[in-house]
Amino acid sequence: MTTKGKKEEGITQRYLRITDIAKEPLDFLSPICGYEKMPLVSLEEAVEKLVNLLPTIQSHAYIAKQKCKKPADGLSPDESASIMLYTMGWEPLDECLYFVLNDTLRSANRQKLKPWFLYLRLFLNGLLRLPLIRDVVHRGIRMDLSKEYRMGETIIWWGFSSCTTALNVLQSAQFLGKTGTRTMFTIQCESGRDICNHSYFSSEDEVLLLAATQFKVIGYLDQGDLHVIHLKEEPSPFPLLQPVPLVSSSNDSTTSKPAVSQTKSISSKTDQTSETFSSVNLASKPAITSVQPKPLKTFPTSQPTNLFRINFFYFLLTASSL
Repeated sequence: MTTKGKKEEGITQRYLRITDIAKEPLDFLSPICGYEKMPLVSLEEAVEKLVNLLPTIQSHAYIAKQKCKKPADGLSPDESASIMLYTMGWEPLDECLYFVLNDTLRSANRQKLKPWFLYLRLFLNGLLRLPLIRDVVHRGIRMDLSKEYRMGETIIWWGFSSCTTALNVLQSAQFLGKTGTRTMFTIQCESGRDICNHSYFSSEDEVLLLAATQFKVIGYLDQGDLHVIHLKEEPSPFPLLQPVPLVSSSNDSTTSKPAVSQTKSISSKTDQTSETFSSVNLASKPAITSVQPKPLKTFPTSQPTNLFRINFFYFLLTASSL
């Protein structure tokens, strides 16, 4: 695939991930659990039970593993490759990993998740070792979903949710454009993960929100064909995505170490400390060896809220021109 062809394919796959919101059931399903009891294994072993669902998964896993020999963020090759595999898209779509995984997570039948347990265990271990993202992010769709998101309601997105920090990405012709019926979600997220360093298509930013993330609808702006819905991530009283014994891995092999939690704000491009969101504070087993966390700069905890307010007023000032 040429560089231009890969870029176009990357845009297509990213569009499919960012705009699949209409598939969310917006209902309270059973918690996602079972994978947390599984061992941490190699990517090759993690995808073995998925072959019946995804016939070409082993070939794609091989490519991902070859491209992740020196991964960023201190992840192991297997952890990094599991994230890259999620971002890879292939046809037919109903045999593509991210499409089938999210469809399964949104199903009320939790038995369908069993073949995914080993992969989810590895995938989440990699994601949760990346720095936290506390920032305002966006996603959208070329539909009117305003009637499904009422002010003050609590909703849950059961699938993994791809978002962007750049409004211009959503406004581009390849995504939502500036005309026609559109719904744009502006989200104050507290536990997103920046997966750019581990994406198969790394030219654009992508923040991934974990499966079973809970939100409250705190604002709505109607500008004719453009509907802007404001969501704020909020903790659930009980974990909906069950905790895993988070371990740290060297770049050569997986070893039991406590993971280092960090928080990153994309808008300021700097680390900041934060309270770890209850569903992602997952270092539940005693560590064999300790890891010294890197010093983090601290900022006022109100910064994400201020950023959210700035974005709200931005919409009030500019929505009429979208």
